[in-house]
Amino acid sequence: MRTPIIAGNWKMHKTIDESVAFVKELAPKLATYTGVERVVAPTFLSVAAVAAALKETAIKVSAQNVHWEDSGAFTSQVSPMMLKGLVEYVIIGHSECRAYLDETNEGVNKKAKALLAHGLKPIIAVGESLAQNEAGETHSFVGGQVRAALNGISAEDMGNVVIAYEPIWAIGTGKSASSQQANDIIAGTVRASIRDLYGDAVADSVRIQYGGSVKPNNMADYMSQPDIDGALVGGAALKVDDFTELVRLAAEAKGV
Repeated sequence: MRTPIIAGNWKMHKTIDESVAFVKELAPKLATYTGVERVVAPTFLSVAAVAAALKETAIKVSAQNVHWEDSGAFTSQVSPMMLKGLVEYVIIGHSECRAYLDETNEGVNKKAKALLAHGLKPIIAVGESLAQNEAGETHSFVGGQVRAALNGISAEDMGNVVIAYEPIWAIGTGKSASSQQANDIIAGTVRASIRDLYGDAVADSVRIQYGGSVKPNNMADYMSQPDIDGALVGGAALKVDDFTELVRLAAEAKGV
């Protein structure tokens, strides 16, 4: 069975002090849900402080982005070398980075390879726009993103890769794909693309999250689906009680 993974992407929220206070309150509430992998992704400024605050807990820390080079003249960027020892995961390919920072499929692939080379685990976000969805282009577009992101990555390394399917039209809009829609795309496009690249064993082992207006009132529906292995959560991850409830519901739905 694939271990469920719930990751909270804080985006540009919380000061360092607020971040530390948040995880100190959160950690004991999540302590009993050992069958679910629990991840928080604070801002770069807060990563070190949050990692220190969670050092004696089982909650993992993720960064929200990375550059693929180890060092260099890349003003404002953070390298995998700088994140080693602080985080286990890094989110790459998020639709906001693709839209606002001109993140490309090639760049996502470079970042994934760099992270894996340094022993870090990428959470690779993919997803289509509303126009693409309504035009029936979801399968070709999202499948293309998956294939491009994984280009040149070995089957062995896929054990350290998480994919997050986040339809752009459902991020922060209050809209969300139905649990059946999300499962169909994750199974029929995301996992199917991995199956084409690596075969059944790898495809059946890779964890795939859903993201896009995930909340406590719809979490159970998503987690009841066989191909949805967790969630990449935005707004609901900013409140201790909401994030705790998401993890509880995932544990209950997956029987862990």
